[in-house]
Amino acid sequence: MRPRDIALAVAVAAVWGVNFVVIAVGLDHFPPLLFSALRFGLAAVPALFFVGRPGVPWRWVIAVALTLAVTKFSLLFFGIEAGMPAGLSSLVLQSQAVFTTLFAVLLLRERPRGVQLAGLAVAAAGLAVVAARLGPDRPPAAFALVIGAAVTWGLSNVATRKASPPDSLRFMVWVSALGAVPLFALSLIVDGPAADLAALRGADLPAIGAVLFIAFVATLGGFGAWGSLIKRYGASTVAPFSMLVPFFGMGSAALFLGEPVHAADVLGGALVIGGVLLPFLVKPRATTVTAAPIGSSA
Repeated sequence: MRPRDIALAVAVAAVWGVNFVVIAVGLDHFPPLLFSALRFGLAAVPALFFVGRPGVPWRWVIAVALTLAVTKFSLLFFGIEAGMPAGLSSLVLQSQAVFTTLFAVLLLRERPRGVQLAGLAVAAAGLAVVAARLGPDRPPAAFALVIGAAVTWGLSNVATRKASPPDSLRFMVWVSALGAVPLFALSLIVDGPAADLAALRGADLPAIGAVLFIAFVATLGGFGAWGSLIKRYGASTVAPFSMLVPFFGMGSAALFLGEPVHAADVLGGALVIGGVLLPFLVKPRATTVTAAPIGSSA
């Protein structure tokens, strides 16, 4: 990769890592479902006027919208609101690689290499190390919600792989548009119109900034840059840069939110990231499962 493209990949990872801090700020002002609906609604509405059709069958757009936009991000936002530290969430979410491979084996009948299975075992051990410190400062229910988000992200990765969109940004715009509709409906049902209106009326500058950052910088800007890099260099070259997201996520959360970083978290994080990266470090002999995400961590 050219140096400027390496810098761009690192910059996208940094944006997606800092985005977890922005999510925590946004959740201080908006209910999770409304915040997620605003994110995808704003990301979709302006862009729909400039992009064409998604270029894939609508069933795959709907499948990814329901698994990624509606379910994954709702569970993630509920998990952070329930007390899961934002920085640690950026790490735990990387367990999507485990579930992506499992679903690819079960649903696509793909055969993972031995090194992939070994990497998944290492990543699972890292999650166990992180889970060992669950307590009042990281409630088990909140941890389970973030794990649930990783599970549904794995499903969306498999659906995205089946769709094979020719343009990832255009695909994400349509996913955002189709995901925003049920999210707004769920927000009205779960939170009620009065609560949603109160949150919108009480939005201050940090709240507005959080929505704009997550919609335009992290979603449209991040996916646009990431998609262009994948087109130039391929997913196998670009995807490992997403493993930098937890470093930026945990670092920015410690810096801006004062979240402590414990030795067990560092060890667990090293195991998770090392396990996910292991298949990329060993040259494959044949086409196998690619566990790394093609898109954003948050």
